[in-house]
Amino acid sequence: MNYSEVLDYMYRQLPMFHRIGAAAYKANLDNTHAICKLLGNPELKFPSIHIAGTNGKGSTSNLIASVLQESGLKTALFTSPHLKEFRERIRVNGIMIPEEKIIEFVENYREVFEEIKPSFFEWTFGLAVHYFAEQKVDIAVIETGMGGRLDSTNVVSPLITIITNIGFDHMAFLGDKLETIAIEKAGIIKDKVPVIIGETHRKTSSVFIETAKLHNSKIQFADKNYFLRNIKLSEATAEHLILDVYDHKKLIFEQLYCPLTGNYQYKNIRTAFAALTEINKTSFKLSEEAIRAGFSNVLKNTGFMGRWQKLQEKPLVICDTAHNEAGIKLVVKQLSQQSFKHLHFILGMVNDKEIDQILELLPKRATYYFCKADIPRGLDTNFLAGKAILKGLRGACYPSVKKAYDAAMHNSTTNDLIFIGGSTFTVAEILNFI
Repeated sequence: MNYSEVLDYMYRQLPMFHRIGAAAYKANLDNTHAICKLLGNPELKFPSIHIAGTNGKGSTSNLIASVLQESGLKTALFTSPHLKEFRERIRVNGIMIPEEKIIEFVENYREVFEEIKPSFFEWTFGLAVHYFAEQKVDIAVIETGMGGRLDSTNVVSPLITIITNIGFDHMAFLGDKLETIAIEKAGIIKDKVPVIIGETHRKTSSVFIETAKLHNSKIQFADKNYFLRNIKLSEATAEHLILDVYDHKKLIFEQLYCPLTGNYQYKNIRTAFAALTEINKTSFKLSEEAIRAGFSNVLKNTGFMGRWQKLQEKPLVICDTAHNEAGIKLVVKQLSQQSFKHLHFILGMVNDKEIDQILELLPKRATYYFCKADIPRGLDTNFLAGKAILKGLRGACYPSVKKAYDAAMHNSTTNDLIFIGGSTFTVAEILNFI
């Protein structure tokens, strides 16, 4: 098999949640345990930082991995979904897994794995931990796919666990109450393993405190301990945040640079700092220089994309993968703080989100370009437009994300802003042709 054939097999033959939705979801860890046992339990051959959460786990994972890399540690990073290339999901020191390693893995294990009948995510996780163990990594940063308790990643051996926040997403699988979703996310908490919660919420805090107590795990809430002050954008290019970090009232980092300029990144920076402080209490020691370099070089070190990412100027084009109510709310707030003559909003969503609640948040004074990402889960364009019209949004339908983008570019002037979002997959298609 060549690489193209391998990808075709993985995308077409294996149940993939991000393409088909519920049919790919496995509500237990049986397949993951079977895969890991068959591979010789590679997931236990390196320490991990295990990260769950409704929003922010990707940014937090990449920030932590970047610092670990700058500290000279051979650092693995497992994230999902990918935006441009499958290999983005599996990296060592920021370098994507080689194509030949994927081919080799599929050829070696395809027949025996098919007896297990794994999903795309279970197969991918098996590939990742096998590769990380083979590469003899010093540490791995592992992001959950969905939930926590029943997520395939919940078999790793973590140094610390992180839960960034709790919001409404994937409610068909995780529950329709914040407390219920929190119970699922809290399932990654392990015995005597420190746990960091990114955001305090009155409806979920007690769930985490009680679960941590049950596991005899030390718990802290990052937003109670770490504070960011004197936040500004770099004057020359506005492409970096510059900020001071406080541990309670004590200044611990002055003028830290970070190229993740979305306002919502403040939460993720606090959570990452809490995690790095905790990591420093282990045998892994992180210098101030490594932390500064890790934050400043996160995009270069890890290849991170799609978070309040500026694609061009005049007109200003920005994309963001926010796709649920909490994430969209923060993006809309930041859009309201931008200077532009007119807003062009390219919007594509998937069919299992709370569409009405999200549309309610979107700015009325904008021209909308309704489209559908090229995946089965993509929400029908006409249905999306019909719902949007009822919420006072105006625009037209386009047969593809690219056609919507071309139309927005044609209709915009140099002082306008084009925003692309609503789904990870809408952003992925834009990044693939720009």
